[in-house]
Amino acid sequence: MNLEMKNICKSFGANLVLDDVSFSLPSGHIKALLGENGAGKSTLMNILGGVIPSDGGSIFLDGEEVSFSTPKESLDRKIAFIHQELNLINDLPIYENLFIGREMRRKSGFLDHESMIKETERVFKDMALDLDPSTMVRDLDASYKQIVEISRAMLMDAKIVIMDEPTTSLTENEIERVFTLMRHLKSKGVGIIFISHKLNEVVEICDSYTVLRDGHMIKTGLIEETDTKTLASLMVGHDVVEGARASEKTEGRVVMEAEGLSDAKNFKDISFKLRDGEIVGFTGLLGDGRSELFQSIFGAGTSHTGTLKVEGKEVRIHTTAQAVKLGIGYVPRNRKENGIVKDLDILTNGSLVTLSSRKKNIFFLDEETIRREFENEKRNLHIKMGADSDSITSLSGGNQQKVVLAKWLSADPKILILDNPTQGVDVGAKEEIYQIITDLAKRGVAVAVLSSESKEIIRVCSRCYVMYHGRILKELRGDELNENTIMQYATGVDD
Repeated sequence: MNLEMKNICKSFGANLVLDDVSFSLPSGHIKALLGENGAGKSTLMNILGGVIPSDGGSIFLDGEEVSFSTPKESLDRKIAFIHQELNLINDLPIYENLFIGREMRRKSGFLDHESMIKETERVFKDMALDLDPSTMVRDLDASYKQIVEISRAMLMDAKIVIMDEPTTSLTENEIERVFTLMRHLKSKGVGIIFISHKLNEVVEICDSYTVLRDGHMIKTGLIEETDTKTLASLMVGHDVVEGARASEKTEGRVVMEAEGLSDAKNFKDISFKLRDGEIVGFTGLLGDGRSELFQSIFGAGTSHTGTLKVEGKEVRIHTTAQAVKLGIGYVPRNRKENGIVKDLDILTNGSLVTLSSRKKNIFFLDEETIRREFENEKRNLHIKMGADSDSITSLSGGNQQKVVLAKWLSADPKILILDNPTQGVDVGAKEEIYQIITDLAKRGVAVAVLSSESKEIIRVCSRCYVMYHGRILKELRGDELNENTIMQYATGVDD
């Protein structure tokens, strides 16, 4: 089935997300849809998948104009959307996951397990898969879970499959397993839209590409006529205005040093140094392992092997309480889930880290000290709020993030880890947070900034480590610290 999307436009309020974008996919073809975060990829595919309507433009399937107002309408036309977050139920077997919402039943009304298993076996045979339909999904590795999602699409006789970052959490062997299946589907005439930031994989598996940037279609071409560096340049663009970058700190006391840190799955052989008063970036793409690395260092993730030193002394951190005692703070990436407590007020959220040490006696907190410390951080961070007894959810995203920062700054950390520090905040709040980070470094705090946004890394960091598939691929500093070079190494191009 041939797909043509012509002159697609979409706005959300005053924000123009897609501006006259065209996209095509022949049958039996794998096309990469590329672009940085916010380029418009997901919006374009959500329009094709019936999740949201377009404001203008047309969609054609085999020359027939179509429009979709629901995901079911898109699926009925043989278009399957496999999202990055897999929609599987771990406590059900494979065959029941494949038939969720479309269960086969006997005349009695009971589930026809035998027929569903046979139909699943038929699909697996057609896809050249050796899988037992009765296997519980929880017993599958990440690649086979991805394959189960693809199998569900094939059970629905999909002719076009949209795959959104399908290899994010997969190992090299698992990725090859998924790629083998993709090639098999291609041979059967299935068209695949492959959304990915991993350009080495794009070059390996795709026939052609389309690059979006800031809601515009930048270029479409054949993979055989390009390379990873050119694709990275197209994704980033050359009209980049960089903010003032911090000067590199070559001297200073090393306050944290890692040598050969590895865990079982997420990161391997990681070595780095952080100095007091220094802002160091850790960047890459989704699935690069940086969050898992620092969660482990902070005592909130999987245990690791290797050596970790804090202020020259080797340490083994098993709990977050140990990390805090060592002077380490951690602002997590997902504020709503891990940074704030929605049911508590602003003051309590801004004081959580130090509450246990701010007691008058065994029974009562020293509320006067707690309020005074928070008021001090409120002034320093310019938090815009009403009463400190108001709910934390009454604040804007930027001010909530400042409260999260406040709770750590009140503990006077020597090392502060910031995981996506400006996630979900507006432009003005971003600049304020960048200034806060710079001021912290001036006070002698060693700051590690974990971010997928290369502009953010360039804006605040003096140097950065670029991670790819759980490893540090390159340390960048000076003139090397630019968007093109960051994108190059973040997509696995190591030369």
